[in-house]
Amino acid sequence: MRVEFCPLASGSRGNCLYLATEKTRILIDAGLSVKAIAERLAMIGAKLEEIQGILVTHDHVDHVRGISLLAAKLKIPVFANSDTARGILQINRGVALPFKIFSTGEAFVFNDLEIHPFSIQHDTLDPVAFTIQIGDTKIGICTDLGCVTTLVRSHLQNTNYLYLEANHQPSMVHACNRPMIYKQRVLSRQGHLSNEECADLIESIFHDNLKHIYLAHLSSECNHPDLALAIVQNKLTSLKAQTQLSIAWQEEPSVVSIWHACEPSRAQ
Repeated sequence: MRVEFCPLASGSRGNCLYLATEKTRILIDAGLSVKAIAERLAMIGAKLEEIQGILVTHDHVDHVRGISLLAAKLKIPVFANSDTARGILQINRGVALPFKIFSTGEAFVFNDLEIHPFSIQHDTLDPVAFTIQIGDTKIGICTDLGCVTTLVRSHLQNTNYLYLEANHQPSMVHACNRPMIYKQRVLSRQGHLSNEECADLIESIFHDNLKHIYLAHLSSECNHPDLALAIVQNKLTSLKAQTQLSIAWQEEPSVVSIWHACEPSRAQ
């Protein structure tokens, strides 16, 4: 089974990921305009009208900006937990959306995707990360978290493709001209992961079949792609890892990962 994964946008100005199998095409978050999402999809040879659903991590605007118009245009379900759904309704002033409500911590199935939402620490109600099982392949989607919990490590074990936050370098946060409330938020346990925290998490879950890591949600002011890459690559080098490492870009689609997942064998 052919699988395709690509971050279309990653960062504080909008987040949107594309995941496709032979049966299913979804977005994870939709923090861009419908027009921008369509343009980014076209850049990787995909079509907006083929999207079948949207998974939502949490209700911050940079993750949900385009959801209302997109869901209405395509008549597709929006998968969110109840608190996130309420937050999206408030942003959209109560406009009805075709929600499919999941419970955080309980897996559910959409076509050939087995989706596991799990709780993370961030400054909104009930934010989640996801692991998605497709045949024998496991994808981890984990950004917008201020700290790494035992639960996060547990869920990200044995991932083959990982989209993981490397938001900032603490020294750059302290040195920037932003207000103190911004600095305190970013550095808090409900804020964002630093480069070093990202690298340490990777070390704690690393295994030889971790194929590709995307460094996500980089701050344009308090980080730099070369710095994030260097810190995480140093960790991977110390682990003698052959893992591919990429930046998930804000203004353009990132590297497209394409692989073939084998269906799990079934007892006769």
